[in-house]
Amino acid sequence: MQKKDQKQLLRQQIKDRKRCHQKEQLSIWSLELLKKIETIAAFKEAATVLLYYSIADEVQTAEFIKRWCKEKCILLPVICGDELVLRKYVNEEKLTDQNSFRIKEPSGNDFTEFDKIDIAIIPGMAFDRNHNRLGRGKGFYDRLLPKIKAPKIGICFSFQVVDEVPVDELDIPLDEVWTENGKLL
Repeated sequence: MQKKDQKQLLRQQIKDRKRCHQKEQLSIWSLELLKKIETIAAFKEAATVLLYYSIADEVQTAEFIKRWCKEKCILLPVICGDELVLRKYVNEEKLTDQNSFRIKEPSGNDFTEFDKIDIAIIPGMAFDRNHNRLGRGKGFYDRLLPKIKAPKIGICFSFQVVDEVPVDELDIPLDEVWTENGKLL
């Protein structure tokens, strides 16, 4: 089986696992996980944090973003063609969901000072213990992550951790991966 097919099969398996869990349970696990993220030294010390605005089946970040945006500069990705650009989160009212994925995104100017990002918190469909990440298949983060020198932290639910994520030369392992049960070792 080719890597592309392996990745697609794994994405489908994770989608099936996600459907086995109620939204309420995902919210509880999200809260547990994000409390753990708050204890990471890199997060505590960060002035500028790259996050993502979650969709229904991801670790829920909306309340976390609202809570921390007063103390830290929160950057969110915005889909522009085949690329992700970063923009500062100001408040809920400044978000739009006009992209094809219906993901809430901030308006405003693009943030291009990648060296000022102190920590990047990254979603994924699946992760393994070598910190390899499987995305949704569009390669957005594969193109963004090489620009970021800050620690890259993957977050997911424990049922998204697999023995092995199929990788190719464009895939970048993250520095750490966290679930509601803690840091993957």
